[in-house]
Amino acid sequence: MKKLFQCAKCWALAGLCVLPLVMVTASGGQPLNVNGASAEELAALLDNVGPVKAQAIVEHREVHGEFASVQALTEVSGIGERTVEMNLDRIVVE
Repeated sequence: MKKLFQCAKCWALAGLCVLPLVMVTASGGQPLNVNGASAEELAALLDNVGPVKAQAIVEHREVHGEFASVQALTEVSGIGERTVEMNLDRIVVE
């Protein structure tokens, strides 16, 4: 029974690791438009952006309007230059 539980944990962990890759593949490898993406999409596809930061991006966009540039994401609390740099190849502003 212990081995079965360990195996289940491994499969669950593997699923969590593969989910972002599946999401990127499902999107066709196309960059994500941060002016139209949902919090779920942002959290799934961007490095160093979890549900809380993703929701902050959406809320900032709703209050202040669309982002004029990718660098404007740094105006969101919790999103710094490093996070933007890590995701430059994954995001666009349209």
